[in-house]
Amino acid sequence: MATFLFDSIVFGPIKSRRLGISLGVNLLPCNVKLCSFDCVYCECGMSKKGETGKLPTREEVKDALQLQLSQMKSENKKLDVITFAGNGEPTLHHQFAEIIDDAIELRNEYFPNAKVSVLSNSTMVHKQSVFDALNKVDNNILKLDSAIDSTVKLIDDPHSTDYSVASIVEQLIRFKGNFILQTIFLRGYVKDRIVDNTTDEEVSAWIEAVKEMNPKEIMIYAIDRDTPIRTLEKISHEELEEIAERVRKEGYKVDVA
Repeated sequence: MATFLFDSIVFGPIKSRRLGISLGVNLLPCNVKLCSFDCVYCECGMSKKGETGKLPTREEVKDALQLQLSQMKSENKKLDVITFAGNGEPTLHHQFAEIIDDAIELRNEYFPNAKVSVLSNSTMVHKQSVFDALNKVDNNILKLDSAIDSTVKLIDDPHSTDYSVASIVEQLIRFKGNFILQTIFLRGYVKDRIVDNTTDEEVSAWIEAVKEMNPKEIMIYAIDRDTPIRTLEKISHEELEEIAERVRKEGYKVDVA
């Protein structure tokens, strides 16, 4: 399947199935994916080892965002959210915290009713500056695709050999509920191995992790875009709703995309 990279700092606005009219911000290089994961479902494709690219500066990000916001405002366009996503993991940017401050300032100036969102894989929340910045945004959306280490290694392929679900759960507990948990459910084959995080064992372990982390909201979804691995299966909306009902019974708000 075809995958793609965002070729600019600011992209959109686009209609997000979860967030509404979204203006995207890419803090990563425009010519290469830069991430601490290599997720099998990533629309940006797989990472190329040893390949690097130039990160945009704080000033470049602020200028690009201000230009787009001012233009949208002058054209009376609608905006629901400014979303940090792009070609990999946005919190890898060394000036992530300062850029978030700039984005909040610009949002307040041009679209005060819009929200600021960050889509993150949770691997950098141990850094205090990242943790503090994420606590400032409206939608702090953090990933956990499985509560079982071996499954995470198949689905997300963390670059760090020190990655563990337990350590991520411990870090997310620190937010004291000020985050939205995001999980994709899928099944298929990865490197000739079966992967399926929809089994009773997987979902039960995930729900126990949810109860430990206690997020304010949960987003669960299935594959919707092109993926670099062809042997993955899109989970039906009915299956997602069954999973959602299990965790709703624990008292959590769940959004199914």
